[in-house]
Amino acid sequence: MSEHAVPVVTIDGPAGAGKGTVSRLVAQALGWGYLDSGALYRAVGIAASWEGIGLDEPENLAACAARTDIKFVTQQHEEPKIFVNEKEATAEIRSELAGSMASALAAQPLVRQALVALQRGFRQPPGLVADGRDMGTVIFPDAPYKFFLTASPLERAQRRYKQLMEKGVSVKLDALLHEIVARDERDANRAVAPLKPADDAIVIDSTSMPIDAVIGQVLSALPPRFRR
Repeated sequence: MSEHAVPVVTIDGPAGAGKGTVSRLVAQALGWGYLDSGALYRAVGIAASWEGIGLDEPENLAACAARTDIKFVTQQHEEPKIFVNEKEATAEIRSELAGSMASALAAQPLVRQALVALQRGFRQPPGLVADGRDMGTVIFPDAPYKFFLTASPLERAQRRYKQLMEKGVSVKLDALLHEIVARDERDANRAVAPLKPADDAIVIDSTSMPIDAVIGQVLSALPPRFRR
């Protein structure tokens, strides 16, 4: 099967919209591979911090992105563990700091270019579910099934607040809301691959929607032959 014969489902959207959870569970339902593109940027940010590379060093950051080894180890019904240069960094990658670093890195053309081939390499049989901010517009523009998942900033802040509190992380809702709004602004207005739905994407507003309903809406839009 050629690369472009491998079906891809892209699920893009802003931070906190739930696209990671939805994408992972859709991939499990289909028995397909899963790409968390945001984790790649977070991983590069972590690797750069380990090497002492600053966010104001685009060429060094791009070189770091090109040489960083990133692996997802997935066990059914669990979130993937993420290894950066053979070191498990799952907790570090999921931190708010790593998220901010990822957003800053994603605005740098040289870093984005360095990660394009890596992301496209995840397209393997029997299929791929890819989540991010430019999966349907830049990385897999030929993907036959594209979705854009969003929710109100307050809803997304509340979801993140609940997640962090459950993990024992002390955080203020107002601070999370401020960060989400700032990240939305940064992602939507960057010069390269700004956050926006693909022209042929199905837009799903998940505000007040249970996760099962969102997953059901995605699966119902796919051909029955894909479902196990």
